[in-house]
Amino acid sequence: MSAVWISSSLLRSRAAHLRQLSVFSRRAVLQPLQVVSSLQKTWTPGNPTWLWCSRSLYVDSPPMVPGQSFSYVHGASSVSLLGQTVGQSLQAAADRWPHREALVFLQDGVRKTFSQFQEDVDQAAAGLLALGLKRGDRLGVWGPNTYHWILFQFATAKSGIILVSINPAYQLKELEYTLRKVQCKAVVCPTQFKTQRFCDMLRQICPEMETAESGVFRSSRLPDLCMVIVTDSRQTGTVHVEDVMQAGSRKHHQELQDLQTKLSFDDPINIQFTSGTTGSPKGATLSHHNIVNNAYFVGLRLGFDWRPIRACVPVPLYHCIGSVIGGMCMALHGITLVFPSAGYDSRANLEAIQNERCNFLYGTPTMYIDMLGQPDLHKYDLSSVESVGVSGAALIFSRCLWCRSHFQSVSPVPLSFSVGVSGFTGGSLCPPEVMRKLKTDMNVKDMIIGYGTTENSPAAFVGFPRDNEELKTETVGCILNHAEAKVVDVSSGEVVPLGDSGELLIRAYSVMLEYWDDSDKTNEAISKDRWYRTGDIASLDRFGYCRIVGRIKDMIIRGGENIYPAEIEQFLHTHPNVQEAQVIGVRDERMGEQVCACIRLKEGQDCSREEIRDFCRGQISHFKIPHYVVFVDIFPLTGSGKIQKIKLREEMEKKLGL
Repeated sequence: MSAVWISSSLLRSRAAHLRQLSVFSRRAVLQPLQVVSSLQKTWTPGNPTWLWCSRSLYVDSPPMVPGQSFSYVHGASSVSLLGQTVGQSLQAAADRWPHREALVFLQDGVRKTFSQFQEDVDQAAAGLLALGLKRGDRLGVWGPNTYHWILFQFATAKSGIILVSINPAYQLKELEYTLRKVQCKAVVCPTQFKTQRFCDMLRQICPEMETAESGVFRSSRLPDLCMVIVTDSRQTGTVHVEDVMQAGSRKHHQELQDLQTKLSFDDPINIQFTSGTTGSPKGATLSHHNIVNNAYFVGLRLGFDWRPIRACVPVPLYHCIGSVIGGMCMALHGITLVFPSAGYDSRANLEAIQNERCNFLYGTPTMYIDMLGQPDLHKYDLSSVESVGVSGAALIFSRCLWCRSHFQSVSPVPLSFSVGVSGFTGGSLCPPEVMRKLKTDMNVKDMIIGYGTTENSPAAFVGFPRDNEELKTETVGCILNHAEAKVVDVSSGEVVPLGDSGELLIRAYSVMLEYWDDSDKTNEAISKDRWYRTGDIASLDRFGYCRIVGRIKDMIIRGGENIYPAEIEQFLHTHPNVQEAQVIGVRDERMGEQVCACIRLKEGQDCSREEIRDFCRGQISHFKIPHYVVFVDIFPLTGSGKIQKIKLREEMEKKLGL
């Protein structure tokens, strides 16, 4: 006799829907949707019918009954939040699936089961304690996707050390600012990757490394930094990663074990840097509770709890998508993560899908465009792919936006995850044609859209795998479990009627603790009643789905990377020939947007496009260097003298023939 297995969460969600239907049928027997529609026209907070229509939506499965008649939604769930740390989550996975493959790093030839990974994490965590690092210290990880990145992600969490995710494209000024801001005590990095010479840059900031004994030094410019842990070749003045792995004695392992009862899931555990309109990077500080639960409920929404998942992960680990929606989903749902290469390589992605039989794919729209553009795409066996997820570096994400739409004057197409059967996109706009090609050319059966920010750990809205085409192309998904969202008038702060546009605010377990050591910026972003201001213009529908229709700030999203114009403008103003610089995003078929610098030169001065680009190289991250440089005499102004960036963008796109 065959057995049929039905998940308890599915039974609970169906029961919840029956309760919803029962209540709804008693309130509006004949034409419920018309009743709700009529209630939308005149809603007031004191109206009893408003109270009824403002009830929560159950979102364990796609909502079938409207839950509100104004722009507020609460994602009710029969599934409880988790009260556990990152370390406890991984330990539970190792106990449940000890022999299941957890991680595959193809370029490095590394394969680890859950039990092997857990053992390595314990060794690394004990080693960090042996080297003198302690609970609450900050450790930066600076480098591409390698095994050591995710190893130290979990080792720091296990030992109570706060991980600082550092963009591997950072140059000297950005790196020094980051390390000083959070008072990093140690940095983990390779010697170099491609053109980035990590150790050489650190030596420029900390020349004391050259004469350091036993890898410990005291820096005059960065007084808190005392150690650099190198993951590849041994270097003078550094500690090698193998020494860390061997440093922990029985005493340190016992100390690590005792520490587990003292750690709180509300402790800060990760700082992700995200820029603001002022150009000053801000350290979004996330707790165990933030990232454990966000990954848990995103995984449930994506179906990770009921099917075996081998996910191809080309997105960077320093971004929330990689570390949370990737790494934490691995620890919570027992999925296997396959990393095709240290840096992005579309051919390596296709080979990984084929050879490792991946059935889920993370990526940005630009990554998918590159894979679809491979001339020999048809030669790869992609039959295993079931779903894709499009994510963006807004998580990678400057202000990390996991599934943010790329804002344009037309209705944006959200981001989604995809792989053979389903998918997920984030970071920048995924054109409808790309979505169609993913289905026809790469065997993608489902795509899942989503939206979030680094400050939300990162996801706030995520679609369901079986959402219809309209929801996948016109919304950024449905409110996530246990999260609240509302849309308010930008001027008054009052909640707007359902369907109207306004600023999107989020309140949830996933909202960050703070911007590290920046109470002013924290208070600007999070209200006293814990609503996080996204700065995005959006609207909500009756089923808790969100449409992003614009953005308040002029952020540029280039291939999934969030770029803040003010940061580049400030740097360009240091050029001796530049009188004024305005940076905007202009349309680009492949990248979504490209950086365009509009420059007014000082009187009598001359300059060329290449001179400006050369001036930027090695000073700011490569993705921030203007692709277009246009010299202008005047900027379009408003009546009050402010520069009209929207009009400037229109003029530049026309001038450049875009």
